[in-house]
Amino acid sequence: MTVPTCRFCRAPLTQDFIDLGSQPLANSYLTPAQLAAGTEKSYPLHTRVCGNCFLVQADDPVAADDIFDEGYAYFSAYSASWVAHAKRYAEAMAQRFNLGPQSLVVEVASNDGYLLQHFKAMGVPVLGIEPTANTAEVAVHERGIPTEVSFFNAATGRALKARGIAADLMAGNNVLAHVPDIGDFVAGFQYVLKAEGVLTFEFPHLLNLIELVQFDTIYHEHYSYLSLLAVERVLRANGLRPFDVELLPTHGGSLRLFCAHEASSHQETQALKDLRAREQAANLDKLSGYQGFTARAEAVRADFLAFLAKAKAQGKTVAAYGAAAKGNTFLNYAGVGTDDIVAVFDANPHKQDHYMPGSHIPIYAPAKVDEIRPDYLLILPWNLKDEIMGQLAHIADWGGRFVTASPETKVIS
Repeated sequence: MTVPTCRFCRAPLTQDFIDLGSQPLANSYLTPAQLAAGTEKSYPLHTRVCGNCFLVQADDPVAADDIFDEGYAYFSAYSASWVAHAKRYAEAMAQRFNLGPQSLVVEVASNDGYLLQHFKAMGVPVLGIEPTANTAEVAVHERGIPTEVSFFNAATGRALKARGIAADLMAGNNVLAHVPDIGDFVAGFQYVLKAEGVLTFEFPHLLNLIELVQFDTIYHEHYSYLSLLAVERVLRANGLRPFDVELLPTHGGSLRLFCAHEASSHQETQALKDLRAREQAANLDKLSGYQGFTARAEAVRADFLAFLAKAKAQGKTVAAYGAAAKGNTFLNYAGVGTDDIVAVFDANPHKQDHYMPGSHIPIYAPAKVDEIRPDYLLILPWNLKDEIMGQLAHIADWGGRFVTASPETKVIS
C-alpha cells in the first residue's frame, strides 16, 4: 500500500491523527429524489500529521470542484452572529490600517458578500474571489459586491496582478483549511498584496481542536487543520510572514493571523511570540503532541450514544438544530439516524426540505420546532450555541431542553 505524502512539504505521512471512517460529503444535502435513488456516495475521512512540517491533513479522495460546486449549500449571511463578526472585522481593519476610498480590499472565498458588504458601506472599494457560482451570484445581485468566480492560487494571483489589481488588505477567512494545495493557494497572495499591504487569515486553531476534542470540525471540505507552526512554514515558503495574531472565540477558538511580505516594515508583536511558545509547550512541534486523539473522540461518541439510549428508554423525543457540516461529521461518526433524532431545523432555505447526508434526517424550517415540540434539542453547531438558545428559548414552554455533545454531552437547564 502506497504511503501518502504531505500536501505541503511532500514528506511521507506515517502518523495517524484520527480515522473517522467512510462518510458522505458534509455539505451535500439530499433532495427527496436523491434520497429515493439511493446513490449517495461516501469517502474515507482519514487524517494524518506530517512529521516534518506538522501539518495535520485529511486524505483527499474527492476532487475540490466536486465539493465546491453550484449546489454548495453554505451561505455565510444566514448566521447573524457571523455577519456581526464580519462587521466588527471590517470596522477594526479600516481604522487600524486607514482604509478609505483610495484603498482596495480583496477577499478570497468571499461567499455571498457577507464581509465585503461592510467595507462597501464605508466607501472602501472591494473585490471578491469566490469558487462557488451560486454564492457569488448572491453577492453580486443582492449586495452589489464585484465578484469573480474562480479558485484562488498562484496562477490567479499572477493574472490579477497583470490586470493591475493591488490590494491594501486581503482577507482569507475560514478558507485556508479548505484548499487541497495549501502551498499553491498561499503563493497567490504575494502577487496581489501591495508592498506594505496586510493579509489576514482566520482559521480554527488546531490546539483547540485537540484540547477540546473538536473532531466534528473534520470533514472533506477541510483538507488541513492548522497551527501557527504549520501556517508560518507555508507563509515563509512563499515570501510572506506573520507579524501579529488575535485569539478569537469563533468556531470553537480561532486565530486571526496578520501577515505581510517578508520585506515589509510590519513589526512582530509579543502576542505572536506568546502563541509560538504556547504551541511549543503543547508539543505541537513533536509527533507526541498529536497522539491519543482517537481514544478521546471515542469517549465523546460513547457519552452521546448513552444519552440517546437513555432518552429513548424514557420515551423522550430528540431533535437537532443547525444542519451544519460539523453536525454531519458527528452524527455519521456516531452512526445515528432517524430512529434516534427525528428532525433537524435550520434557517437556511437552501437546506430546508432536504435530508442530512448519511444520517438522512429530514431538515425543516425553524418554525416546525413548535409543531414537533421535542423534549431535547441538540445544538449541532455548538459554536453558535448562545445565538441558537436565544432564538429558541421558548422551547422551555413545553419542557424542552437544549443539549450539546462536544466535548461532552451536556443537558442545559
